[in-house]
Amino acid sequence: YSIVLGLVIGLITAFLRLSDSYSGRLLATVYLELVRNTPLLIQLFVFYFVLGPIFEIDRFWVAVLCISFFEGSFAAEIIRGGILSVPKGQVEAGASLGLSRASTYRYITLPQALPIILPPLAGILVNLIKHSAIVSVIAVFDLTTSGLDIISETFMAFEIWITVAAMYLVITISLSIVISRFERYMKRSTLAG
Repeated sequence: YSIVLGLVIGLITAFLRLSDSYSGRLLATVYLELVRNTPLLIQLFVFYFVLGPIFEIDRFWVAVLCISFFEGSFAAEIIRGGILSVPKGQVEAGASLGLSRASTYRYITLPQALPIILPPLAGILVNLIKHSAIVSVIAVFDLTTSGLDIISETFMAFEIWITVAAMYLVITISLSIVISRFERYMKRSTLAG
C-alpha cells in the first residue's frame, strides 16, 4: 500500500510544486521541508501517538500513511526533476496544438520524463521496503517484529537477524530487478517509437 500511496503523494506534490498557484507551491514546499528534514522515527511517533488516536486509525494504517508521506516527499522531487528535464519547447508545442495542461503532461511531458524518473524512483521504492522495518517500534507485524518474536523464544539472535537481513535483501534485489527490466522495456519502446 505504501508504494502506491507514496507515488500518488509524490505525483500530487510534484504537480503542486510546478503549479502556478502560490498556495499550492507553498503547501508542497512546507510539506517537503517538514518531512524530509525530520527523522522518520519521530514522524512515526507523531502519526502513532497524535494522529492515530485523533482520527482513530489502526496502527497498521498509521505505519502505511507515515511511510507513504515520508517516501512520497522524496518521490515528489524526483518526479519534479524528471518533468523539468523535458525541454520547454515540448511543452510549448503541446500548448500550441491546443492541448490542456493536463493533456500536455499526460501525452508529452510524463512519457518523456518516465525513463529519467525510473532509476532514482527505484531507489525510493527499495528504501521504502527497508524503512518498513522501523514500524516494529509501534508493534506493527513485519519481518523485524517476527525476528524479535523468534529470538525471544529461541535466543538465536545472530541466526535470526542474518535470516531477516537475507529476506530483506531478497525482497529489495527482486524489486530492483523488476524495475531494471521495466526500464529496459521503456528504453526499447522509446527507441522503437
